[in-house]
Parts: sequence; C-alpha cells; structure tokens
Amino acid sequence: MHTPRALVAGAGVGGLTAAVALADRGWTVTVLERAGALEPVGAGIALAPNALRALDVVGVGDDVRALRTWSGRGGLRSPSGRWLVPTTGDRTAARFGDPLVLMTRAALVDLLRARLPDTVTLRTGTAASLTDPGAESRPAAVTTGDGHTMEADLVVAADGIHSAARRALFPTHPGPRYAGFTTWRFLTETPEGGVEPHETWGRGRMWGTQSLPDGRIYAYAAAAVPASWSTPDGEREALRRMFADWHRPLPQLIESVSEQAVLRNDVHHMTEPLPAHHAGRTVLLGDAAHAMAPSLGQGGNQAVEDAIVLGRLADPAAPVGRILAAYTGQRLPRTAEVVRRSARAARMTTLTSAPACALRNGALAAVSRLAPALTLRALAGIADWRPPEPTTADGTRSPER
Repeated sequence: MHTPRALVAGAGVGGLTAAVALADRGWTVTVLERAGALEPVGAGIALAPNALRALDVVGVGDDVRALRTWSGRGGLRSPSGRWLVPTTGDRTAARFGDPLVLMTRAALVDLLRARLPDTVTLRTGTAASLTDPGAESRPAAVTTGDGHTMEADLVVAADGIHSAARRALFPTHPGPRYAGFTTWRFLTETPEGGVEPHETWGRGRMWGTQSLPDGRIYAYAAAAVPASWSTPDGEREALRRMFADWHRPLPQLIESVSEQAVLRNDVHHMTEPLPAHHAGRTVLLGDAAHAMAPSLGQGGNQAVEDAIVLGRLADPAAPVGRILAAYTGQRLPRTAEVVRRSARAARMTTLTSAPACALRNGALAAVSRLAPALTLRALAGIADWRPPEPTTADGTRSPER
C-alpha cells in the first residue's frame, strides 16, 4: 500500500504536534522550519485542559502535567495591589477535570521534538513557499529557498499569523487585523520573597506574573495603543513608564530584565473567518488559520487541537480531499467561536474609561464572592473539549486501539 507523504511548514507547537499525529497514523512526514534552530517565538504558554487531553493522544499530556507547579493560589488584582478575585485552589481542574499548566514554549517544543518518530524528518534553516496547493489528480508542492521543489500528498501550513500559504490559498481574504493593543513578554528570575501568581487589570493596561516549572517568572503585559506604536527609549523603558507606579513586584521585575529579553508584538486576530481551512491538498493550522487575541490563552491550545483533529481524520487509505473537508467542518466553526470569545475577553482587559473599569472591577469582585464558579464561564465549551475518535478510510469513527 502507498505510504502517504506530508510536508509540514513550520516547527512551532502546532506543526510539531501535527507531525507526530500524522506519523502515528502511518504517514511519512517532513517538517520544514525557516529558522536555523528550534528557538520558539514567545516566552511562556498556558496549556488548558482541552490541550492536555489533545496532547494525551500523542503521548505528551502526562509529561506536561508532571511540570505543573501552580497550586491555584493567586488571582486578579488592581494596580494598587488590592485583590479583586483571590483564588485558593485550582478551579480549572475542579471544573474541567484537568489543571492549567504554565510552562515555557521551549520546554513544550522539546517534549514534542523528543516524541518525533523515525518516520519524521526535521529540516531547519529551510524556508518553503507553497507553489501548488494540489488537487485530487496531482500532489501539492512547495519550493525551498534553494529552489528545490518538493511534492507531497498533503501540505500542512503551520507558518504563523503572517502565513504566506493562507494568502496564496485565499488571496482576497483580508487576513488578521489589529486588535487594538500590543503585548510585551519576558522571562526573569524569581525575586526574593517569591511571587503569588496574578493578573493585574488597570485602565487600558494589564499585567500578568506567573511562576514556571524551572523556577523563573513569566511576565506579560498589554496596553491599548495605536498599531505600530513605539517609544524611542526601547521596550523596557515603555514598561517602566506604564507600570512604575503599580504594585510590587512589577517595577522590580522590569528592572531585573534586559532590553534584549523583552519581546513586543502588536496583537492581530482573524475576526473574519476564512471560507475554509483548506484548499486542494493544503491545510492551514494554528495562527495561519485563526489568529486570536491572547486574552483566553487559547492560541497555542487551538493549534494543538487542530493538529490532533487532523491526525485523527488522516487515515492513510482515505482520500485527502475528504480528510480536509472533514477537518474544515470540525475546526472552522469551533475556532471562529474561540476567536470571537477571545476578542470579547480582550475588550474587558483593555477598557480605558475610568467608570467602565470601576464597574468591571466591582462586578468581578462580586461574582468571585457570591458565585465563584462563574469566574470560569469564559472557558465553558472551550476547556471541556475532548479529541474525537480516529476516523477510518470509509469516513466512520472507530474505537481507539
């Protein structure tokens, strides 16, 4: 029987998960990564119960759970340091059956890379552009930076928010648009005395401080500013100006980090869904298909879901067209809803009106005190997702072996 071949463009979290999932279904996979080494973009990632259950399918879920350090203590604060929504236990685990695990993206990439079987070839320093999306009668093709053309039964475009493959497949689609705020992220050492994990919401600004399994701190911030906003003194100075008068340890964390260690990105999201997540023999995955605001922490989680669903559908004996049509049918409605809900959550965290912020904070404090279970309502229908059973060549689902 013909062993199908897949090319995966992009070796981020979604691309590597897809490579493992496809290899587990019997595909021969080549992963093409533009960067010269696997150096994940971003500092930290929060893996919710839906992503943990997806990672269980490729044998990585328990490895991630073993890195859990968050006890559930912490919560939401005001810039003065007052606790608006204190937490004393992991409500996520109680509500959705699995915890929330915070870790570095590099650690997750390492776990996924270690899971790659011999049927997967990883090529770094290899830029690839889609030259033919393929059709029922012909393979898909990509051309590498040195002019070499590679053909495959399936191309998985996990090439990020500025996906060239997406533009090639859907040239009239407007793509992601600016979400109205920019973000900063960095890793630093834990200050003396430790830190209780928290997010702090102010007027048009927010800050998060989270502890990681390796003992470091993952800090992230956001501010409602115009697109491409910049300061002449650098990103650390921008953080100083915005957060110098906020509660400890925010100023201390900013002082502890170098300018080079601060990552800054304007946030773009795909508020207008694509007409499909595939065309021909080419499929879009992760940010390439459905970029979203980070406010629910679901960007990487949805990429992992994409990869696992694709693997579950990709019976080697099934027609690729039917596999990808089923993929779009499952993933497009779900991810469009997560994009919409992430945008709504982002508007809450970047309110600039003082009365609106006071109303928001009062409502959050009241809900936390009177009905704490409602604080997880934003993740209902998202974090409780479970992977589908694998699909056979005739399009039916079979019990997992």
